[in-house]
Amino acid sequence: MADYLVRAIGAGGNVRAFAAVTTALVDEARRRHDTWPTATAALGRALTATALLGAMLKDPNESVTLRVAGDGPLQGIICDADEQGQVRGYVNQPHVDLDRTPQGKLNVGGAVGSGMLHVTRQLALQGIYTGSAELVSGEIGEDLAYYLTRSEQTPSAVGLGVRVDTDGSVVAAGGYLLQLLPATPDADRDRLEENLVKLGSVSLAVERGMTPEEILAAVLEGIEYQVLERRDLHFACRCSRERALGAIALLDDADLSALVEEDHGAELTCHFCNEVYRFTEEEIRAVRKGMETQQ
Repeated sequence: MADYLVRAIGAGGNVRAFAAVTTALVDEARRRHDTWPTATAALGRALTATALLGAMLKDPNESVTLRVAGDGPLQGIICDADEQGQVRGYVNQPHVDLDRTPQGKLNVGGAVGSGMLHVTRQLALQGIYTGSAELVSGEIGEDLAYYLTRSEQTPSAVGLGVRVDTDGSVVAAGGYLLQLLPATPDADRDRLEENLVKLGSVSLAVERGMTPEEILAAVLEGIEYQVLERRDLHFACRCSRERALGAIALLDDADLSALVEEDHGAELTCHFCNEVYRFTEEEIRAVRKGMETQQ
């Protein structure tokens, strides 16, 4: 099943709901960054959370960035998504695999540690807005729910999950996000809480084959709702060879000379997708010549 999310509205417009399956996306990130199991789970949850936040974007030029700044061994996670469903991200220390929790789960909270969660939205009409909140558990789903409730004054519930196979590959990944407006009836709030308990692990639901529509149906059972959108999701990076060469062009003449005379070329690696761009001496010389021409 291809990765995608669905967006819905229910309870007379008082409940906004999103659900996504992100298995291929997360496994692509695992492959590119060579993450170990605990790091895979943490990065996968952050990627899924960012994809769900991205579903709130309306303009093709808008984007959202999620930064998990924890003091655990992962040393932080950064992900971003755009309105087109393109998601990318990385963890600073990919080779982290802690002992499992007493419940037998991957210890994402321990790997993330304490710190802050930052959400930056680049919006077409309102510019750039960044909000922050303390990490409450390091589990990312709980942290995002706390951020949305506290910093954006929108009571929210977030479920994120990643199941990793014995060979390290991603078996299932996905998540949901619910937002309740102030006028949501108490009966609907209670029903939603019961539904979330009944659904349980979202990664297990995805592993059983549940689609985003079926996850939403389970979460919103007993509440009238309407699906507004389906959006494909995929791991994609905006880096390119041209952009990498443009970054080299920003270096001063002394650094460019060192690349030619000492390194005999240059190699740049994109943090977000781990793509490596290599440039020859001749290409660096051409950059220098172009700079001299402009002066």
